[in-house]
Amino acid sequence: MKFTKAYIPYGGYFSSPFVRWNGSLKGDNSVILGASTARRWFVEKQIDPNGLDFLYYGITTAQPLSFYGHAYSAAVILDRQGKDIPALQINQVCATSCTTLGLAAKDIETDSHGEVFALSVDRTSSTPLLVCPDPLTGAVSTENIVLDNFERDPSPGAGLAMFQTAEAVAKEAGITREECDEIAVLRYEQYLDALANDRAFQKRYMFPLEAHLNKKKIQIIAEDEGVTPSTKEGLAKLKPVTPNGVLTFGSQTHPADGNCGTIVTTKERAQEISKDPNITVQILSYAITRVGAGRMAAAPVPALEVALNDAGLKAADLSQIKTHNPFVVNDVNLSKKLGVNQKIVNNYGSSMIYGHPQGPTAGRAVIELIEALAVQGGGYGAFTGCAAGDIGASLVVKVN
Repeated sequence: MKFTKAYIPYGGYFSSPFVRWNGSLKGDNSVILGASTARRWFVEKQIDPNGLDFLYYGITTAQPLSFYGHAYSAAVILDRQGKDIPALQINQVCATSCTTLGLAAKDIETDSHGEVFALSVDRTSSTPLLVCPDPLTGAVSTENIVLDNFERDPSPGAGLAMFQTAEAVAKEAGITREECDEIAVLRYEQYLDALANDRAFQKRYMFPLEAHLNKKKIQIIAEDEGVTPSTKEGLAKLKPVTPNGVLTFGSQTHPADGNCGTIVTTKERAQEISKDPNITVQILSYAITRVGAGRMAAAPVPALEVALNDAGLKAADLSQIKTHNPFVVNDVNLSKKLGVNQKIVNNYGSSMIYGHPQGPTAGRAVIELIEALAVQGGGYGAFTGCAAGDIGASLVVKVN
């Protein structure tokens, strides 16, 4: 879908640090943590949440309060002192926050709302267990909501674990272990750029978390936790996940916890909220597509192609691309299919390096995309990623 009216205020967004699962956030409910973090952000940035008309709320992992996490979060953000705003809860796994931004942009485009907040929260820590009784037999079936679904593709008959879908794409595209290791090292080096000069790049958008270590002690988390250093020599020593496969522990992501939020509004309102009114951020298009069963790593390419077509652009017009890359195969396949130079892909970091909380993953990538474009003085950029199965979603933006 093409947009002409949807804008993001420059600086009208945040992402928390991402924390490796079962780390410092393992005791925090992400519904409560995400709502309180968003509320703190609005207060600190002196942005009046009473300007909001609607909340899109992304979450993928069930936990206490998630049944009505959208309504709860809207009430917390408005502090119940201002107006009440309606909200809608979205689960599209890894593409969740890309889709919340697409829906928010659609609302602005159709004049349904004037200012929308897209908040995504999630955790993979303390993985919930779904217990379902069978009333006919008395038997009980269980599902580990996170781990069991990592092990199976959602398409009937595919029967592949997530990493197996990436290996299948690698085989079909002729992707080698050497290509994967080369790009995996590049991704880590790009992340190090975000840490340079006392994390100058990350401090442009990252907002600290207040983690609860126990009932009385709060820990401030200002940086990502659980990132594993990567070198060419170190990767070469790792065994492939499957015999003769191209993927290793070092060329795939790790589950994590975190949250993020972005305001989507009109051009005029965006200029009012922006921390630099001379910088405009426009959402040009959003697209979602589906590829063949068991081919998750291939999904980002057609999604990007559709989004670019809707925006009236070509891949060559992009100066920055961000991806959700649970496996490095996703990025290598993007280059092979669209001829994209890997040096414009995932500058300053990606989910393969700093982790993957699912719901907020794409949102942080879009935020980093905006900041990368601002650093270079503007241009066209795109996010594209897979959605835990064979779905892909993409968002194209322009920064002036």
